[in-house]
Amino acid sequence: MSEATNLMSDVDMAKFLVNGYHLVQLDVAEDVNDSIALELDGLDSNPGDAITDVVPDLLQVLKHPKTHGALQSLLGSDYEIQSHRHWHCRPAGMGHMQWHQDGTNNRDRRPNRLLGLYYPRDVTEDMGPTIIVPGTQFRNAPTDRMATYTNIRGQIPLIVKAGTMAFAHYDLWHGTAANTSDAPRHMIKFLFRRTGDNKAPTWNHEADALNKPRDWNLLDKAEDAGNIMSFGNPLKVSQSDHYKERAIRQECWNYLMGNVDS
Repeated sequence: MSEATNLMSDVDMAKFLVNGYHLVQLDVAEDVNDSIALELDGLDSNPGDAITDVVPDLLQVLKHPKTHGALQSLLGSDYEIQSHRHWHCRPAGMGHMQWHQDGTNNRDRRPNRLLGLYYPRDVTEDMGPTIIVPGTQFRNAPTDRMATYTNIRGQIPLIVKAGTMAFAHYDLWHGTAANTSDAPRHMIKFLFRRTGDNKAPTWNHEADALNKPRDWNLLDKAEDAGNIMSFGNPLKVSQSDHYKERAIRQECWNYLMGNVDS
């Protein structure tokens, strides 16, 4: 399989700028996912950044060609895999985790940092899935304020298959549902960072990607990058807010195209 096969498309990139996340199904061997999950089941304490030393099969996830393809597409060819990583376990019967954005309230609208969330076992609705809110990556909110929120319109539970990696803009709002099942839910969080500005697109880009006519019938149901960027509105915000979001998306697109002054 060629390297280009694993790169994201213009449509993928447009959807990421609108929604703030991208799901990849890694075709690691089934027994690798099973082995990782079983090793996590047996841990007595959380090794934090050392989780890849304790469970070395996780390196197959980090080094997977599809992982590399998504990261190159979003962060450029010289992206950095950061040293911080964390095992998030929701044991059976554990309650929810409140809404939050990772890190401090110093936000970056451009896609310069990513979360990578890997799930070694199938996640069902009752297992305490990660909950994300597509489109919130451009909206900063103090954690103490977010702690008062309950369900948010447009939220999505990551009900995924074993071997899924979710790449999310670092500032995307997320939390965790309660685990009402009888099995633990595992997720390993990785961090990735851009090290330099793009000089050109680093994904599978076609020059006329944004040039198709606006489709006022399909709107956000259209499947080309230009209409997705124009009409995507996962939060169903007002027209005024939508104008602002569209401007930020275009700024990000220009930046990823190599127009660093845009």
